[in-house]
Amino acid sequence: MKHRGDARPPSMTDVAREAGVSHQTVSRVLNEPEAVRSATRRRVERAIAKLGYRRSNAARSLRTRSTRTIGVVAPGDRTFGPARTTQAVEQAARAHHYATIMTVVDEASKPTVDAAMNFFAEHGVDGIVVIAHQDPVAEAALQMAEQLPVVVISSGIAPGYGRHVVGIDQKEGARLAVDHLLGRGFADIAHISGPSAWFDARERASGWQERMLSTDAELPRLVRGGWSAEDGYQAAQRLLGGAKPPEAVFSANDYMALGIIRALAERGLRVPEDVAVVGFDDVDASDFFSPPLTTIRQPFEAAGEAALDALFAVIDGAEQSYSLIAPELIVRTS
Repeated sequence: MKHRGDARPPSMTDVAREAGVSHQTVSRVLNEPEAVRSATRRRVERAIAKLGYRRSNAARSLRTRSTRTIGVVAPGDRTFGPARTTQAVEQAARAHHYATIMTVVDEASKPTVDAAMNFFAEHGVDGIVVIAHQDPVAEAALQMAEQLPVVVISSGIAPGYGRHVVGIDQKEGARLAVDHLLGRGFADIAHISGPSAWFDARERASGWQERMLSTDAELPRLVRGGWSAEDGYQAAQRLLGGAKPPEAVFSANDYMALGIIRALAERGLRVPEDVAVVGFDDVDASDFFSPPLTTIRQPFEAAGEAALDALFAVIDGAEQSYSLIAPELIVRTS
């Protein structure tokens, strides 16, 4: 992903540093200048002029004519993770007495995302939450964040590059899954991954690889899959084709795990007696799989609440934030 680096416009934090005052003092000069001592106010105004600082019109308008609406850019893919993330943002917004306007981006291209963001800007939303699962979506959101209050929910943006980013630590989730399997005595742990264009899939594969490379075992097999049970079934067929089955499989999501379990059963392999399986997401009814699925639970509700908190911080003038929320291992019998 390309980042704008040093080309970013001066921020309120830059003004505070130049003037030798706090971020809050700069905010008061901009919003309640009569409440600030004249000498301090002049120092801040000189810093503003020197740096060429310009306020976000959307952030300023929130204080006086808030519409109490938030725009949400959601991926067109309605699989479990994106759908639950969207739902979590909507629930968090309602809890703060905000309404949401959602636009679904079926095509992960920068022009498509730009059009959605411009629609929100024209309709005066107080801020925008972008659920970014691929590079073009994240890139467009980060660029728009220079003009409007924007928070990106993504696991694929490194600290320091985003304006305000909230995510669930996918890599840590993969490590939890692998550590659980290693702790049960399995050494040959294959991975069936999600689509390589997705941040979540890449992070989970990276976490699996890093943890396996830290052991003395040779790196096991990785097979590319998708997100559906059919994808898992087909990927497991490729994994098992003519080769000795692995001791365990870490699946990039629970739906694929369901397909993997079926493919193993068709080969006469029992789960977990012959091959252990661990999924990711903790989808509804994963505890009713046969056998009940050990998996990684994503804290979607916490991510939605963190995204709203971050958005309010943007509106109040905060410069940058980066937050990854840890997932949880749910041990069952697979």
